[in-house]
Amino acid sequence: MADRLSGYRILILETREEAQFSRLLAEQGADVVQCPMFAICDTPDPAPVEAWIRRFIAKPCDDLVLMTGEGLRRLMKVARRIGVDQDFVAALGKARKFARGPKPGRALREIGLEPQQTTEKPTSEGIAEMLSQIDLGGRRLGLQLYPDRDHGALIGAIAAQGAEVDTVTPYVYDAKVADANIVTAIEEMAQGQIDAIALTSSGQPRRLFDVARSHGCEARLREGLTKTPIASVGPVVDDELKSHGLSADISPANAAYFMKPLISAMAAELGKKPPRMAR
Repeated sequence: MADRLSGYRILILETREEAQFSRLLAEQGADVVQCPMFAICDTPDPAPVEAWIRRFIAKPCDDLVLMTGEGLRRLMKVARRIGVDQDFVAALGKARKFARGPKPGRALREIGLEPQQTTEKPTSEGIAEMLSQIDLGGRRLGLQLYPDRDHGALIGAIAAQGAEVDTVTPYVYDAKVADANIVTAIEEMAQGQIDAIALTSSGQPRRLFDVARSHGCEARLREGLTKTPIASVGPVVDDELKSHGLSADISPANAAYFMKPLISAMAAELGKKPPRMAR
């Protein structure tokens, strides 16, 4: 059913999958207010990324763990720039591939590949748990990481299973460029101009509060969140909300922790009242 969200203003904080999430909401008629939490940029020093790609081509890893879809897309961007993209895809095809949730799987399919296994829990802990059931002794494992997190525990857990771990971090976050937009979004919620805020990762509420504190508007944020229904994609986001004394008002049914079920849940719940601007 199209237009289930017609007239509703939905605030999204998604960065890596912003375009897709925005499109899915717009297809349901929503007025999407986009406020990415940070800008994603290529790593300032491309040399380590280029070297990792060339190592992978020269001697493909036995296993590859992709933590984000954005990571693979950035790796492919570098591979194209240095003219080895076809060789890189061929090398990736030789590795056993593990995905942290559905997003890396989608990125693999964009280049004609499939993950051999996807963790049910899209977290570092979920990856460690999944790999703990697999014999990694003596195997070379490529591990694509993402910034602003200490991955030492995951790397240590994999190495403890006897694997040789080769890591790469192909992008960085630039948070400062997004601060002004985040403060504006906080004010819009506080003024009652947003029908729902949709959270798709634990980093989003954490970033909201970090920015609010640094700009002296945490009270305004909390005021806004009391007026604005909070839609959470799943338990990882729920746990982060709880750490701030909050809880989700809207969640997907049947433990379907993806964008489309979240949108369906928002349509069902928000449809009980007219959009704020129509009241």
